[in-house]
Amino acid sequence: MSDYALLARQLETLLDTRDWLTNTAQTCAFIKHEIGDLNWAGFYLQRQPRTLILGPFQGLPACNPIAFDKGVCGAAATTRRTQRVADVHAFPGHIACDAASRSELVVPIVHDDELWGVLDLDSPRPERFSEDDQRGIERLVEIFVAASDLSTPSATS
Repeated sequence: MSDYALLARQLETLLDTRDWLTNTAQTCAFIKHEIGDLNWAGFYLQRQPRTLILGPFQGLPACNPIAFDKGVCGAAATTRRTQRVADVHAFPGHIACDAASRSELVVPIVHDDELWGVLDLDSPRPERFSEDDQRGIERLVEIFVAASDLSTPSATS
């Protein structure tokens, strides 16, 4: 079990620039290193209408692009709600970028009432993500958003 209060303090210290690109890279590297049983941690960014484009990540090469009507990331983007999936093989439309992935947590990132992107975490362990994990990761996303200038470049340009 992760100590998310400690991780939040560490991430606040780590994100010492307003640059969104640097902060996405730092955040996914930090999460992948500090949280156990993950095989992928990264960002997908909305840079095209109803489509997510691969951003900074840690793990094996990933699927790109992802339409809003595909997979767990697409569901998070469409609903703007965190998706916590205990068994990705039971999720309709799951995109199998890494056959080893068994569970997934995807947190949408909304800025100025627009979807900016999502943070995607995959685990090779079924039922890896608890409600506590969800709240903790959502808090880390809040820290990322507060630390970053997400208005440049425009998420829809």
